[in-house]
Amino acid sequence: MENKIDKSKMLQSHIVLVNDAVNFKGTVEGNPSISIDYTPPLGNNLGYTSLELFLLSLSSCIGTALLAILRKMRKEITHFEIYSEGERKSEHPTGFQNITIMIHVKSAGLTDTEMVRAIQSMEGICPVLSMVNDKVDVQTMFQIMA
Repeated sequence: MENKIDKSKMLQSHIVLVNDAVNFKGTVEGNPSISIDYTPPLGNNLGYTSLELFLLSLSSCIGTALLAILRKMRKEITHFEIYSEGERKSEHPTGFQNITIMIHVKSAGLTDTEMVRAIQSMEGICPVLSMVNDKVDVQTMFQIMA
């Protein structure tokens, strides 16, 4: 009998090496696999790098939190996207020293003040952001589209 894991309490992932470099196939229960690799000469550019996946994770966490807050504020969102950019450190380990998050949202009647309040609230509920806030400078900006 297969044990089901409560994803709100415990997450499990699995990677397996698929070539003679550093290309991995990664899976999380119930989701399609993804290709994870690195740039040459260590890797072959056959998938996302770990830092690219981190930016996607941070962006989707911020997006999920913001959408929950904006919808709770009874805002109808007709367009929502996030661009993220991370500047890497020059010394090893070359993780991010700063990350810029740019949010584009379209919602009738949404004001700058409401968006600032939503972003401030989001900072307390996005677990990925909370894990890096003390180590990486994360700047969050937004544009409300007409």
